[in-house]
Amino acid sequence: MTEPFILLDQDTRGVATITLNRPEFHNAFNDLVIRELTQTLETVAANPNVRVLLLRSEGKSFSAGADLNWMKAAINNSRKENEQDAARLAGLFHRLDTMPMPTIARVQGSAFAGGLGLVVCCDVSIGVKHAKFSVTEVKLGLIPAVISPYLSAAIGPSEARRFFHTAELFDAEDAWRIGILHEAVDDEELDATVEGVIQSILGNAPEANSACKSLIRKLSSRVDDEIRIDTGRRIAAIRATDEAQEGISAFFEKRSPNWIVEDEA
Repeated sequence: MTEPFILLDQDTRGVATITLNRPEFHNAFNDLVIRELTQTLETVAANPNVRVLLLRSEGKSFSAGADLNWMKAAINNSRKENEQDAARLAGLFHRLDTMPMPTIARVQGSAFAGGLGLVVCCDVSIGVKHAKFSVTEVKLGLIPAVISPYLSAAIGPSEARRFFHTAELFDAEDAWRIGILHEAVDDEELDATVEGVIQSILGNAPEANSACKSLIRKLSSRVDDEIRIDTGRRIAAIRATDEAQEGISAFFEKRSPNWIVEDEA
């Protein structure tokens, strides 16, 4: 029997742990993962006994973002189907961003594209120093649409202008510097550091923590329905373009896409 892609565990302290369990695909998410993760988050959100949510992953990668096989198949969908897919993905990030209890991302490996969205939608993010990060969408002829409100809020417009356009790879030190990670630690320190944050939260009043979540959302003008709909439509539209088809095809064929001019020298 195949193991579920999303695992849920809760300890006696009220710490719920959600684990992305698709390590052979670098914890990339397809329609099934999106549905399972959203449903699991809904289950945790409705549980009054949960005081902290820990989001973690199995394997060497935290999450590579959207599964490109799923994205490639979606090219043949109708515009309405693409928009519905994008809306479900936007709904996943919204659900994680608006959880009623404090959330922690345990980033044991690299996070790309939508994987970065999962990290920045959590309240606290602790990552290992060897992890790599990138907003990779434009390399494939896509845009970081549904994660853009959360990522831009975390790193600021100036850094978004750079990393959205360059799609360059950056390390945990840069991720800490620009606001994606709150701490970057050695591998052997990861669990102890995460546990320290959990203990700090558990030492506080749970209703006050929940009220702080609401306060932060109010102060930071987080994502509303109009933005979610707009960003969903943007990614649905662009992934059906010839450019996106070329970018995704080039990835699978291990070649350069046609917008890269090879040096003839």
